[in-house]
Amino acid sequence: MSDVMDKQALEQRAVNAIRALTLDATSEAGSGHPGMPLGTAAMGYVLWHKFLQHNPKNPSWANRDRFVQSAGHGSMLTYSLLHLAGYDLPMEELKNHRQWGSLTPGHPEHGHTAGVETTTGPLGQGISTAVGMALAEAHLAAVYNKPDYEVVDHYTYVIASDGDIMEGVASEASSLAGHLGLGKLIVLYDDNQVTLDAEADVSFSEDVLMRYQAYGWHTSSVADGNDVTALEQALSSAKSVTDKPSIIAVRTIIGYGAPGQGTSSVHGAALSGDDGAKTRETLGIDWEPFTVPDDALAHWREAEANGAKAEADWNTLYEGYQSAHPELAKQFAAVLADEIPAGLEQHLPAFELGSGVATRNASSKVINALAPHVPQLIGGSADLAGSTKTDINDTTIISRSDYSGRNIYFGVREHGMAAAANGMVLHGGVRPFVGTFFVFSDYLRPSLRLSALMEQPVIYVFTHDSIGLGGDGPTHQPVGQLMALRAIPNLTLIRPADAHETAQAWAFALQHKDGPTALVLSRQNLPTLEVAAGSVSKGAYIVAQSSTPTPELILIATGSEVSLALAAKAKLDSEGMSTRVVSMPSMELFDAQDASYKASILPKDVRKRVAIEAGASLGWYKYVGDGGAVIGLDRFGASADGDVIMEKLGFSIDNVVATAKGLTSS
Repeated sequence: MSDVMDKQALEQRAVNAIRALTLDATSEAGSGHPGMPLGTAAMGYVLWHKFLQHNPKNPSWANRDRFVQSAGHGSMLTYSLLHLAGYDLPMEELKNHRQWGSLTPGHPEHGHTAGVETTTGPLGQGISTAVGMALAEAHLAAVYNKPDYEVVDHYTYVIASDGDIMEGVASEASSLAGHLGLGKLIVLYDDNQVTLDAEADVSFSEDVLMRYQAYGWHTSSVADGNDVTALEQALSSAKSVTDKPSIIAVRTIIGYGAPGQGTSSVHGAALSGDDGAKTRETLGIDWEPFTVPDDALAHWREAEANGAKAEADWNTLYEGYQSAHPELAKQFAAVLADEIPAGLEQHLPAFELGSGVATRNASSKVINALAPHVPQLIGGSADLAGSTKTDINDTTIISRSDYSGRNIYFGVREHGMAAAANGMVLHGGVRPFVGTFFVFSDYLRPSLRLSALMEQPVIYVFTHDSIGLGGDGPTHQPVGQLMALRAIPNLTLIRPADAHETAQAWAFALQHKDGPTALVLSRQNLPTLEVAAGSVSKGAYIVAQSSTPTPELILIATGSEVSLALAAKAKLDSEGMSTRVVSMPSMELFDAQDASYKASILPKDVRKRVAIEAGASLGWYKYVGDGGAVIGLDRFGASADGDVIMEKLGFSIDNVVATAKGLTSS
């Protein structure tokens, strides 16, 4: 009996070590969110100490389980777990919680803190990203595992809050996960019945488990979130269900042990002074701040030896796999490293000069030309594959009965699609692209923003790029989206002028690994131009030189408007105005060039400049200057034939010519 009691006492100290570090760090910072970690500490302990397959000394081990704290505001739960388990997160970093330059920012950030699998904080993103991680695991297992060699075999675990479950993105992603039967995805739902503003029942009264049952999930509940045994049993049961994801509703008390426990007052206020002292006393925390009892720390640090053994066992398995399946093992290693073959450009398709090709159709040809050479390339669209042209030929659609395909049909779930893509690329081994109409980039923008924040190379394929799409009208015609996306740091947006620029844009996107790329493509046919190799990667280049060494006028355009600029140039040249045409597929790439290159494209002494783009004019004045003009679109479109709309809204040869002639030399 005493052994059982000793074990229970040790486990309680291990749980309280999480709570103590949470109290210490938020009190030292004078801010933070202690409520969630205080309530979920037992959940974190059981998951990390008894279930999570990980190696604290190698956070990038390929076959580790993934842990996502979707409720990122309670970040001290993650930081406490990382420190206690032996990751490279010393106590000094916990003392600097939420401070400049620390490894413990207010919300967990991938790439900033070792062991943090994804950036969370915007509610709903973590659980949705985890769906992509589980999907990547299922796909890689289907492609690379062989009998006796299950080299891909791990789980994705999530701790999610009421707020996560309420967000629409979580509904989209959870519905997809249930449809696909992602059995290695397990969510612990922190059911504390409290939101930031008040008790949850003032805004939220649905039966969450019934909703998830309808999605096709396995559901269960734990009545007391401090019951270590019940939590362990629930997780074991969830792992035994292999054909569907699992969600466990765990009834917790927010701010457990604090004077205001169970109320919204403990959600986001540091517990210091008397409140902190009372909390420590209530919980039985009798050790000094920023320390951990020796027995509790030793108990936690068992993760180091367990993790080292788990990875060593996997390495032995992998060595056997390499011997038994050498070519497959070589490819597996390459996709895990996201290796892009040298000379990728030689596989790009050629297009006949002058022929009319919609850049969405050119994109399809490029995808299918490159897919055989880039086995990690995988993707799909939000129920628009026939329009976005994003199918990979000669493969199948991923389904719950076969995850080996390379086409993902996400359904009408743009936001969940993009969040899942983040999870796939974060997991590793796959390089995802996702497609929808450009105007619907607004539906997925928060997930795209996280792609950029985490510098993850998701490829976004946005088609139907302008008013030129025609009769569908202003609901489907993007106007502000080009400039809105260009405002996101770390995102490279490319709007190709033709099929050849599209091919180069894809080559760039696959080779670019420091952030997402948005390819903005036309529905309508565009003339195929002669584009020198490497032009798109420069961001802008001279597509048509002037008749004199120094032009009198420069026309700058993107996408479908480049062909308009070329037509206008012909008329301007015939009327004696020496004109250069510059295609600028990517502002970001052009801005990154050195001063001499930029000056060679846009000489400072040529002040007569006209920018032409069927989108918001905001942002173009940095290129045309105070002596130039912008032919843009600062109103919504209309429903009519695309050529008619373009003409009526100023995208015509006559308007370009008139605008150019109206410029003064001063």
